[in-house]
Amino acid sequence: MAKSVSMLVVALVVLFVLKLTCSSRDDIHIPTTLDGPFKPFTKPLDKSFRGNAIDLPPTDPRVQRTVQGFEPEQISVSLSSTYDSVWISWITGDFQIGDNIQALDPKSVASFVQYGMLRFPLINQATGYSQVYGQLYPFEGLKNYTSGIIHHVRLRGLKPNTLYYYQCGDPSIPAMSDIYYFRTMPDSNHRSYPSRIAIVGDLGLTYNTTSTVSHMISNHPDLILLVGDVSYANLYLTNGTGADCYSCSFSQTPIHETYQPRWDYWGRFMQPLLSKVPIMVVEGNHEYEEQAENKTFVAYSSRFAFPYKESGSPSTFYYSFNAGGIHFIMLGAYISYDKSGEQYKWLKRDLAKVDREVTPWLVATWHPPWYSTYTAHYREAECMRVAMEELLYQYSVDIVFNGHVHAYERSNRVYNYTLDPCGPVYITIGDGGNREKMAITHADEDGNCPKPSSTPDKILGGFCAFNFTSGPAAGKFCWDRQPDYSAYRESSFGHGILEVKNETHALWTWHRNQDLYDSAGDIIYIVRQPERCPADAKVNKNKL
Repeated sequence: MAKSVSMLVVALVVLFVLKLTCSSRDDIHIPTTLDGPFKPFTKPLDKSFRGNAIDLPPTDPRVQRTVQGFEPEQISVSLSSTYDSVWISWITGDFQIGDNIQALDPKSVASFVQYGMLRFPLINQATGYSQVYGQLYPFEGLKNYTSGIIHHVRLRGLKPNTLYYYQCGDPSIPAMSDIYYFRTMPDSNHRSYPSRIAIVGDLGLTYNTTSTVSHMISNHPDLILLVGDVSYANLYLTNGTGADCYSCSFSQTPIHETYQPRWDYWGRFMQPLLSKVPIMVVEGNHEYEEQAENKTFVAYSSRFAFPYKESGSPSTFYYSFNAGGIHFIMLGAYISYDKSGEQYKWLKRDLAKVDREVTPWLVATWHPPWYSTYTAHYREAECMRVAMEELLYQYSVDIVFNGHVHAYERSNRVYNYTLDPCGPVYITIGDGGNREKMAITHADEDGNCPKPSSTPDKILGGFCAFNFTSGPAAGKFCWDRQPDYSAYRESSFGHGILEVKNETHALWTWHRNQDLYDSAGDIIYIVRQPERCPADAKVNKNKL
């Protein structure tokens, strides 16, 4: 009898421990934006964890070329503007770098994809287009680069939320890839959403990056948004010599050099994930990559497929797409955004076409943040904010994701630096793991406030960031405490997961690299209030 009682006690203890260790999110209180605005909070810097911001070397097996001849590599999937179409991209042939290089002929290898809902046989076929790009320098001693053949093929007529298998390459050589798979986005309606969307910025290709990607994979995303700064090839000279700070180490170079093979390394490392999970990218400052004839952003515009034409945009710098009941707007911070420019006009047209009955959620992304309180890049994008913030507010954009600042920060709902229950939640997530390390100082701390002269607008020219004229920081360029609009900030590497639950509630979790895979550094329900903040009412009021 005593033995039975003892065993029962042990069993109860085990069950109790299991309940504690396996408790779900439903067992804890998760705050919502309706509980806000929240008192500003700064997580103290963990000086013991600064990450491993060292780039993967070319000798790492994960970045080396493993295919033969013209077999496909660097395979990736990206979305078109609607669920019934996706892009498959890949590269055939190896890059060349040196003094005397000759570009491959893009017409020499076909752009062909066979696909279907069954692994065998793949009964559907599609063809696309191919191109090569060069990174060329008009200075003696700098090494020129020409890419392998980049292929982009658009698959059409797909069913929503359906698993498809595919194989890409040129069957006539023959040079075909293995068989991969992807899942299409759900149909666009107010009850249909991707399960998990991973958001990451400023990723690079360091050992921190590998940790971020590993954590991201463990969260099983259906879609990945990369909010700028991809390979960091521009932290290198053309001879492959790199540094954490290009301007500090290579201040005498006649042009800002890049080492383009870092793009190929990045594509190879990311293929196991991106060949299955679609990625959508917007440009960052590290994609600028100036070369001969004043060309810029050539690698960015060539290597990725963008649904810019499908969304009525004339440029790869800005476009939009749907993912279930979410309409995403990807904006360009490094191309004209003034009200007389093409991007602003396109944005106004795109917003006007959004039907919130079909896509209730409206999410915008671009690279440099408007509402970051870190010293790094403080108020750097003020001209863009002045030009575009009112329009985004009028149409009740729900969430904004940015990168650029290598840390994490989540705002309270804010508009024009003032707490506003109808303003977006701004999330800075430029903490993907790149070589430039983390941002750790805040502009509101003693001695850390930049001068207004440090924030010139590189697109429009001139300055837009001046001292505040009202509020607690009136007459100053920086607050003397953490601003009211800043809800939570922390200097750690990581990524975020957005889970839209229905037309009013979305769960946002930020995952730090140093934590266990199932832990969250920040978690909150972002709640829409369409009755309180109707987009149509604000737009119509503005027209009066």
